[in-house]
Formats: sequence, structure tokens, C-alpha cells
Amino acid sequence: MSKRSWLACGAAMAALCLGVSTAQAQDDILVGLITKTDTNPFFVKMREGASAKAQELGVKFQAFAGKFDGDNDTQVQAVENLIAAGAKGILIVASDTKAIVPTIQKAKDAGILVIALDTPLEPMEAAQATFATDNFHAGELIGEWARRTMGDEAAAKAHVAFIDAHESQPTVDVARDQGFMKGFGIDIKDAARRGDEDDPRIVGHEMGEGSEVGGRSGMENLLQKNFDVNVVYTINEPTAAGAWEALKAAGKGDGSVLVTSVDGGCPGVKNVADGVIGATSMQFPLLMASLGVEAIVEHAKKGTVPAPSEGLTFTNTGVKLVTDKPVEGLESITSAEALKLCWG
Repeated sequence: MSKRSWLACGAAMAALCLGVSTAQAQDDILVGLITKTDTNPFFVKMREGASAKAQELGVKFQAFAGKFDGDNDTQVQAVENLIAAGAKGILIVASDTKAIVPTIQKAKDAGILVIALDTPLEPMEAAQATFATDNFHAGELIGEWARRTMGDEAAAKAHVAFIDAHESQPTVDVARDQGFMKGFGIDIKDAARRGDEDDPRIVGHEMGEGSEVGGRSGMENLLQKNFDVNVVYTINEPTAAGAWEALKAAGKGDGSVLVTSVDGGCPGVKNVADGVIGATSMQFPLLMASLGVEAIVEHAKKGTVPAPSEGLTFTNTGVKLVTDKPVEGLESITSAEALKLCWG
């Protein structure tokens, strides 16, 4: 065999070996996803999106979830399991954005890229990157929609009820809550705090834990405080559905109460179409998850860290106002349009 033939053969074998080693390296990449629960449609879609992207890229994937909204202990154990398994990256929707930080640091110390999804950690830079909705803006959109729908004169005399999620979820919960207030025209004082406002229109705050059951009980409590409630802010659409059931049971299901929410899941969008929810702000969990998996694989192969699109380590994945009762000067899409984009 000629020298040229040997060289050609050697080059071919090298390419073949390189292909095998690249495939093996790809197979060795493990991506972990940890969500607050495994039942909320938002997190179900996030898990589906991450799993599909991992399969597309040919990497391993493991998913974990808390037993309930606010379950930090189970999330801590999930991080430790992924550290032990040699994960290259962790995507996490933290239940307790402060308490999880020491465990997140352990993962970073082990060389693992940690990306927060949906819910920024406290401090935000505890994760190397955050892919999330601008939750303050999401709240601001529904607050402004409610104010414009009522008109300034009626809004000035409104009775507004708030059903938040959980005391230990300030980065999302407070941002949406405070955004709504700003959009509605309430002086929020310190945007990083909830409950320091003194506007007499505020009936009160209840913690519904992001669930339909919590939404119903929270609404019942708020109606006992002031039966004249005519505007309701809810942390998410399952909470809004529960609040509506309580309103209906109290004889207030005639459309006289404006119910607003955030998420953009298909059940929530259908509730917009049915008049249960007046307006909701749609998030994109599938995008958050797929971008997160891509970033981890890129990091594992090249050592890169996602560049933020705005603010410290933050990448905004977008939000759209969904309503079948649009108001002038506020961009929105209809429930019919949203059904083509929704999840769950």
C-alpha cells in the first residue's frame, strides 16, 4: 500500500475515532431538571420540553420535583442526587429561593452549571443564568388591563383581592403581585416587598399555594373580609379557577368581578374563552426548558455560560397578554390565538 493510501486510511480512522469519542462524550452529558411539583401543568410542560430537547441532542436527562409547592427539602435532595450522579448542569425552579442557595453553591463548586428557570434565586447571581418571564411585567399587564377595563373613575373605587402563592416564593410571587398593583395604579412603595401598601382599595392577601383548592379557600376568606370585591388578582390560573368557584358559590359569578391571572396554560386560556378569567399573561415554559438544556450541553462541550439578554444573568423568555376583551393602547392576543400557543 502506498504512503498516500496509509495516510488516507489513518485520516479516515482518526475521523472515525473522533466521531466515536464525540458520541461518547455526548452520551456522558447528564442534564437534571428540578421543578416545584410534578402536577402543575406549567411544570409538566417544562419537563416535557426539557426531555424532548435532551433526546434531540442525544444527552441523558433526569427530572425531579418537590412533593408540594414550597417543599425545599426534596429539592435539596434532588440537587445532591444530581451532584452524586455527575450531572453537567441543573435546571431548577426553586420552591424556596433563599434556602436552596447553599445547596446550589455545592453544585457550582462541583463544576455543575446551574440555571434557574421561571423563578430567580435570591440573590439572582446564585445561579449562573436565569431563563424566565419578566414576572413584574406579567403582573403589570393584567393590572393595567383591569384598570383600563373598569375606567379610571370605577378603578379608583375598586375593591381588590389578592390571592398569592406562598410566603417563601418572593421572587415570582412578589414581582407579579407588585406588577399588578403598579398597572392598576396602586402605590407599591417598595417593589421588593408585599404588604407595605396602604391603599384602601386593597381588601387583603391570601396564600393559595398555587392550587385550585387554595384559590377557592383564599377567595372565601377574602369575601368574608369584604363581600364587595370586584377585582381579583391570582398568582396563577389554577388559583383563578378556584377563586371563580368561590365567587360563583357566593352568587358573584355574573361577570361583575374581574378575575386576572398569569401562566398561559391551555386550561387557563379556555377559562378566558369561557369568561371565567378576564385576562391572563402567557408565559413560555417550553422555551425556558429547551433553552436551558441547550445551554448546559453547550457548556459541557465548550465551557460557555449563557449571556444575559437583560439585567444580571437574566434572559427574558417573553410574555403575552391574553384576553377576549381588549382595551385600547394595550397589546393583547385573543383566547383563540392563545390556544395555538398554550401548554398543558
